[in-house]
Amino acid sequence: MKNTSFNNRRFRVIYEKGKSTANRNLVMYYIENQLKMNRLGITVSKKIGNSVTRNRVKRLIKESYRLNQSMVKEGYDIIFIARKGCEALDFHTIEGSVKHLLRKLK
Repeated sequence: MKNTSFNNRRFRVIYEKGKSTANRNLVMYYIENQLKMNRLGITVSKKIGNSVTRNRVKRLIKESYRLNQSMVKEGYDIIFIARKGCEALDFHTIEGSVKHLLRKLK
């Protein structure tokens, strides 16, 4: 996975100027980045649970994206935000949500 992360300033730019789409489990913000690669950010609020739970959700989202990144053309900064209730979901449900949002990106 050749994706790199970005800093807080870039997160704010994406939130303010990027486009967003959502489903029941996740929100996705995205913006073109003028690079030949995609960059991924994942946000999981403390409302979701303790650090173990939040990190589990992040890992599931990251792996779902990794397996489906071929659906997205290169050149985007993408942020996934986990919604409340996401902590109780299994991998296949989260992967389905990620796929659903990535299809909207096209």
